[in-house]
Amino acid sequence: MNTYNELKYKVFNSGSRVNLFIGLNVIVFIVLGLIGLVNLLFLKNGGFSALTYEYLGVPSKIDVLLRRFWTPISYMFVHDGILHILFNMLWLFWFGRIFESFQNPKKLTFLYLFGGIAGAAFFIICYNLIPYFKDGGAIAVGASAAVSAVVIATATLLPNYSIQLLLLGSVKLKWIALIYVMLDVLSLSGGNAGGHLAHLGGALFGFLYIVSLKRGNDWSLFFEKLKVPQKKKLKVVSKNYDTEIAYSNQKPDQETIDAILDKISQSGYDSLSKKEKNILFRASGGNEED
Repeated sequence: MNTYNELKYKVFNSGSRVNLFIGLNVIVFIVLGLIGLVNLLFLKNGGFSALTYEYLGVPSKIDVLLRRFWTPISYMFVHDGILHILFNMLWLFWFGRIFESFQNPKKLTFLYLFGGIAGAAFFIICYNLIPYFKDGGAIAVGASAAVSAVVIATATLLPNYSIQLLLLGSVKLKWIALIYVMLDVLSLSGGNAGGHLAHLGGALFGFLYIVSLKRGNDWSLFFEKLKVPQKKKLKVVSKNYDTEIAYSNQKPDQETIDAILDKISQSGYDSLSKKEKNILFRASGGNEED
């Protein structure tokens, strides 16, 4: 019971949208898997997975989409096998945690959901306009488009942020993002073209969102206005950041971090001084920006 309560807290009460979306995806995957297993073992019906994709996956055909209007949302919580969900959740965990260190959780909620919707829209548009795809219909499932939005948005926000990769050492996010996108582009002629189109749609949304945010135009403001009860509120006391704080090994306090995040929301990331950027980098455990 303690383990259950701990997991419940981490998913629904920790305040992290990364934990929330990973938890929701895993719950949906387990529930659908158990229903499919029961159908197979007791009803000898192995077609449940096909029905799941048909009614929860987003279709490329417009007439089908109009009858299943919920699918641009539902598809981003349905996965085709354990490896599919595993890699999606790993990418979300790695990049989502970095994003949440520099932006508030509501922005990640907006990015995940609308990145997924943008991926579905791009997939549908391409399958109806590009001759190579027009002759056949397809159904897309998975959180990949939403995760792509998070990955590319994080790399666009913090291009010089470095993470440690096995065998490769320290690598900046901008190079990871470039390889991530190029792999999708090169895979468009393969068997999962629809999935890769959705990835690219989500990636494009993530990139444009952060470009707009850096210019001081925050598309997610309506999420910011949603009233969510908070256990603790901190007031910004001062917006003066000492050089000693910016470059010392001491972790900056939450008031300092909140003040910088407020400045990003109002004026964009580019309005920060090098000192303020380094404070954010150290707060998330990353390397200082060049």
